[in-house]
Amino acid sequence: MKKLSLMLFVLTTTVAAFALPASVQAQIPFPTDAEGIPTLAPMLEEVTPAVVNISVEGRRVTRQRMPDAFRFFFGPGMPSEETREQPFRGLGSGVIIDADAGYVVTNNHVIDDATDIAVTLKDGRQFSATVLGRDEQTDIALLKIDDPTNLTAIHIGDSDSMRVGDFVVAIGNPFGLGQTVTSGIVSALGRGGFGADRLENFIQTDAAINSGNSGGALVDLRGNLIGINTAILGRGGNIGIGFAIPSSMMINLVEQILEHGEVRRGVLGVRGGNLTQELADALEISRTRGAWVSEVLPDGAAAKAGIQAGDVIISLEGRELQSFAELAATVGTMGAGRSVVLGILRDGEELELKVELLERDTEVVAAVMHAALQGAQLSGLDNNQGVRITSVDEGSPAQRLGLVADDVIIGVNRQRVNSVSELRRLLDNAQGVVAMHVRRGNSTLYLVLPN
Repeated sequence: MKKLSLMLFVLTTTVAAFALPASVQAQIPFPTDAEGIPTLAPMLEEVTPAVVNISVEGRRVTRQRMPDAFRFFFGPGMPSEETREQPFRGLGSGVIIDADAGYVVTNNHVIDDATDIAVTLKDGRQFSATVLGRDEQTDIALLKIDDPTNLTAIHIGDSDSMRVGDFVVAIGNPFGLGQTVTSGIVSALGRGGFGADRLENFIQTDAAINSGNSGGALVDLRGNLIGINTAILGRGGNIGIGFAIPSSMMINLVEQILEHGEVRRGVLGVRGGNLTQELADALEISRTRGAWVSEVLPDGAAAKAGIQAGDVIISLEGRELQSFAELAATVGTMGAGRSVVLGILRDGEELELKVELLERDTEVVAAVMHAALQGAQLSGLDNNQGVRITSVDEGSPAQRLGLVADDVIIGVNRQRVNSVSELRRLLDNAQGVVAMHVRRGNSTLYLVLPN
């Protein structure tokens, strides 16, 4: 009886909430219909035609480690891995950002290795699409619909103005079910640090995001795009922790792709970490949010602007920074040559410095550093935490050594490698056998370079 009374109380309270006077209803964050009942339907009717389903087909190279017995029997020339090319199909979501040009933004991992891309609209029409550009480190890709006709584009909002607690709606194609809408709030801002070689500054939300939502839209209650859904925390299913790439980052990347055909990433030229309570106590400062600079790279953008080791970067273009990862992601998605104003905390005083961002290291042919690396291409990481193998030629000395694409070289003979120039210096000065420390996914290994 008590349980029934409680249920009736909750039901009565809920109905009463929907029957509030107009003056009180105006304070409810959701729009209301003609009867004063909160609803998102009018907003979604305008927005959902701009969110598309993406289906892809292609062929993907898979790698399987060869048994040690095989390598022992056939000798050191036997490859450490066997490569196979297999067909695949995939599903995801995307957002139309320009109806006339037919531009669609999605995640890079949705279209990775795809040879055929089909975009399906809410009304059932289907178009072919091609990739205009992509950026692996931020997981953004820009597509162009072939012969776009009568499309609807989404309005792009200001993700920098979002606050924790703001209501948001996620739209996508989870599990291939078709267009699906879920709602929640902004749970956190500036999330990152999940991938060492990625640029991450995620909006965290509890709006349900599942497999297939990748590349879909995260919008505010006015229908403005404030994020591109990209990842979840968990094993394939929603647990209330999802992540979206802020629209401000996405726009910076799209503009570079449209202007240059690629992302020409800006680089600040500092190393450091988050400002912790321990660091704040040591520096005798009261704040515990920001990016602490432990080292300023010679001849870099920061050095030229006058940034010093020990500085704490607290804002970028007037927007407060929460962490070093947020600084790296924001700067890394801005174009090279762009001037930005950084707020600096130095010796208890705040000052502003104008910095012109430099361009990242370009790809380097590894053979110029060591004969055993012939056939590999290298590039520096924007967070200065290693050198990535961008590609390895089939049958090359680098492949026989055991290197594969996306390996990250993090050390040589127990000395840390942070950049291409440091790798070159260490290999030039090495004598005898060289032990190269490599990170591959979540594990590490050593590869020995012969004399």
